[in-house]
This record gives sequence, C-alpha cells and structure tokens, in this order.
Amino acid sequence: MGLRLFRPLIWLTYGVFSACLQAAPYQVTVLATNIADYGGLGEWSFAALFQSEQDAVLFDTGFKQDTVLHNVQHLNVDLSQVEKVVLSHFHSDHTGGLLMLREHFRPANETALSRVYVAKGFFDQRVTAAGVEVGPGEFSSALEFKRAAEALGIRFFEIDSPTKIAPQLWLTGPVPRVEERYNGPAGLFISEDGELEPDIIMDDQSLGYLTDKGWLMTSGCGHSGLINTGKVLQSIKDAPIYSILGGFHLWQADNETLNRTASWLEEHGLGLMMGGHCTGIAAAETIANQLSLPRSHISHAAIGSVITPELAIIRSSVE
Repeated sequence: MGLRLFRPLIWLTYGVFSACLQAAPYQVTVLATNIADYGGLGEWSFAALFQSEQDAVLFDTGFKQDTVLHNVQHLNVDLSQVEKVVLSHFHSDHTGGLLMLREHFRPANETALSRVYVAKGFFDQRVTAAGVEVGPGEFSSALEFKRAAEALGIRFFEIDSPTKIAPQLWLTGPVPRVEERYNGPAGLFISEDGELEPDIIMDDQSLGYLTDKGWLMTSGCGHSGLINTGKVLQSIKDAPIYSILGGFHLWQADNETLNRTASWLEEHGLGLMMGGHCTGIAAAETIANQLSLPRSHISHAAIGSVITPELAIIRSSVE
C-alpha cells in the first residue's frame, strides 16, 4: 500500500525536475540597432527581446524615447506581457526608451516592464571634466531618472554578482577587469572621496543564455571586455561561448585587439555571431574570417533580425 502511494510521488518529483531541465528555448529578436529594415527605425543603440513559452526579458531599450516603441509596432511585437528589463549600463543609447515603453504598455498590463535589473554602480552620478552632470536616458541626474521611473511603478534591482533572472538566463553583474581593463569612450568621471576618477563603466553587465550548445552572450556595448565577460559566464557554467549577440565596442579596435579577441573566441567555441551596434562590421568580419565561420552563422544585426530557438539566424530584409 505504501509503495503504491510512493511511486506516483517519485514520478511527480522526477517530472517536475525534468521540466526544469528542459526549459523552453528562447527566440531572440533585435529591436534596436544601427541598421534598419524596411520600415524600421535604426539608430546608434541596442535592444533585443528574449522570448520563450515560459518567460520573456527585454535587454536594453534604445536611445531615443520612441525608437523601440516604433520598431515593436512595426514588427508586431507585443511587450505588454514582458515584465523583466535588463539595462546593460547607464549610457543613454541603452536606457532612453524605458520610460516611454513602460507608459505605453502599462495600461494593458500593470506589471509590464516593471522589474528593471541594473548592475551595481548604475546610479553613480557621472560628470564631465567641466562638472556637467550626465545621467541615463534624457536625464542629467541619475537620481532624477530613478525617481521618474519609480513614479511609473518601476522597481529597480541592483545586481552585484552573477544572478539568474529567468530559466536559462543569467546576468553577469559587474564584470571583473581581468584581461581587458576598459573598452569604451573617455571623458566622464565619478566623484570618489572628493576626487574625480575616470569612469570606466563598472556597471556594465551582460546577459548569458545557457543553450544546449553553450552560452549565448548578449552585451549592450561590452565595455567590460568580451573576454572578461565570457570568463564570468564560464564561472557560472563551464560551457562554450557558442554565440555572441549585441554591441562589443570593437569598431575602433586595432588588429592586435581583434586578433586576440578572435583567438580567445575560437579557443572557447564560438560558432555563431550577431554583432550589432558598436561592434563594427569590419571587426565582425575579421573575427568571422579568422574563425572560418560560414556565412549562415554570421549576422551584422538589423531591426527584426532573429536568432531562433534552434540557434539559426533569420535575417531582416536588408541585413
């Protein structure tokens, strides 16, 4: 009698465990980047939607307030059921659309785009050498940006270490600068004990999607360095860096940097890349050629470009 009662319990437990292991894969759609398809709005920015049967996450929100909104309407993508947003770092070309997107989709769903994940240091106030304040989005003050978002019902979650935010999706949090110290522009500072220290964007974070083939690394600009970021993902799970997506700020990189980056990616299993925004087409081609990636496995990302749940690329009309 006891055995008959116990066996279904075993199978129920096993079934729940198996379901956790077999989480539905994500489709990834580019919603903002430099290249536009016919009808899309391109700009110097990035945004992408990760969507599965179980969950959805919006990664970055574009530059101008209405860019991502225009593009989701153009692509017939509904963000009203997307609760989670990741902001890769404070720069305006990744944070500019957050408030307008929340305002637009909130009437359809009170929780739409209401949980926003940022890395520790995101709200540090940046200033120019002349003392002019620079903040996220269209705000000069980081605190005012935060207050405006919270007034719309947004809750911020500051990440200080690798954190799982959805099935198969991990945030790196702040990335230790082990190989590359900083990959980005100069000219902004943070006040430290009354002294202005150069801002090297320690709040830069990336999103890792653990697939059957390894990690799909998504960065807004990759200011922490592609190699550093890959090492954080592999500290979570020792798996290949099978795919990279987004901006990696290699458009001005010298040949030595590109060759070193390509060699590391080759060693760690890169098989597919969709480098948009600040990656640079020439830089992406250099890496792809060094790794002998087939044309079907490289994309320069345009509005509407897709990585399918099977990890295949669907190109938009011009990409």
